[in-house]
Amino acid sequence: MAKERFVEVYTQGLVNVAKIIVDTETGVNYLLASHDLRVGTGLTVLVDQDGKPVVTPVN
Repeated sequence: MAKERFVEVYTQGLVNVAKIIVDTETGVNYLLASHDLRVGTGLTVLVDQDGKPVVTPVN
């Protein structure tokens, strides 16, 4: 079975949801946020204090 490209590593909330998703090829972390699951959803790259993408080491 093929390795999944994106994996969810953190989730918070039931109505107002925040999830951190990691790209298993690049290690780049993304924040997925939604309000009430009907109003809207946003996805953005997580950045550190210097504005550089947060990267999780991948094997």
